[in-house]
Amino acid sequence: MESSVASPDTLMAGGTRADARAAAIPWYLTAVLFASTSVIVGVIWDISWHQTIGRDSFLTPAHIAIYLGGIAAGIACGWLALKTTFGGTEEEKGRSVKFWGFRAPLGAWIAIWGAFAMVTSAPFDDWWHNAYGLDVEILSPPHVVLALGIMAIQVGALIMALSWQNRSGAEGERNRRLSFAYLYGAGMLIATFAVLLTEYTYPNDMHASPFYRVTAGAFPLVLFAVGRAGGMKWSATVAALVYSGLILAMMWILPLFPAEPLLAPIRRTVTHMVPPTFPLLLVFPAIAIDLVLARTGEGGRWKDWGIAAVGSVAFVLVFLAVSWFFSEFLLSPAARNYVFQADNNWPYTSSVGGWQHEFWNEDIAADGRITAGAFAAGAWWAIPIGIVSARAGLMWGNWMARVRR
Repeated sequence: MESSVASPDTLMAGGTRADARAAAIPWYLTAVLFASTSVIVGVIWDISWHQTIGRDSFLTPAHIAIYLGGIAAGIACGWLALKTTFGGTEEEKGRSVKFWGFRAPLGAWIAIWGAFAMVTSAPFDDWWHNAYGLDVEILSPPHVVLALGIMAIQVGALIMALSWQNRSGAEGERNRRLSFAYLYGAGMLIATFAVLLTEYTYPNDMHASPFYRVTAGAFPLVLFAVGRAGGMKWSATVAALVYSGLILAMMWILPLFPAEPLLAPIRRTVTHMVPPTFPLLLVFPAIAIDLVLARTGEGGRWKDWGIAAVGSVAFVLVFLAVSWFFSEFLLSPAARNYVFQADNNWPYTSSVGGWQHEFWNEDIAADGRITAGAFAAGAWWAIPIGIVSARAGLMWGNWMARVRR
């Protein structure tokens, strides 16, 4: 007669499977994180496509990657809305947001809006190219609509991961995975900011004050928000590393593929896909921001202004120190290799010349000289700009830390 009592091995196997299921993250969150990755990879690939080949058709592989991400986010979050509305438990409905009679988590609604914006931008972008040809700038009107949609998907992924993290408790493998999912989404958002600011953040711009004002206005917003709401000790640093890893991967993979220009004017020889420039060294100011947040702890309204002030000074000074000297290296012959890809980032439409190894837009004093005083007079504005950006980031982070839906 067989015993009805399960063996220890069976119980252990069952417990292992249950633990694995408990530690897993929801499939639709994985789908939205995939969408977040697909769209930014597609955008970087599309920029390289324009710089290497030119405009040849709407259905390029890069465009397919972009819109695949939008469609994946729309389908996953649309399914979640239908499931929550018509088949969700009372608990699931209670942690959702109602919109037009449907229920879904807040992050899902944000991602759905982003998917609609991306799909809307597609025919607009196609018409724009047919009417005006190649883009003369990244921030053309259809690209702005597309960028808003992309950022909505990435913020949606961020909020979805964050709501799960905030509900899951302080310990456990599941919480660690959800925390990393949140920081991974944050890294994709940082990458989007960096891509949108490409025209202002070449290594050639890093000896001029506009570079520091622009970056101080953008990146403290995200880094402080991520650091304040993150479930890990080094949240801002991890997010900055995710951004750096993505850009490095694209920088090293794209040149492996042969390609050549198909649209005039062709002013330089290009034989392989043009890579993006080396990622901004945001990991160093991110470390400083994490240290500031760890030392100061939770803040109130006025304390957060003090944290923003200290954090802005830390961001600007650290970023200035690393960017100033690293940009000199990137413009030197020592960086013209596969690892750093310096001198390989220029589109086929740009003329070959010494200008690509020089610093641009350097600050000029009243007497017409480029001086340290002229730079300081323009660069110091990065600190108050950074204070506002950091304070907005702390407000955003405080809100995200309370998200449960």
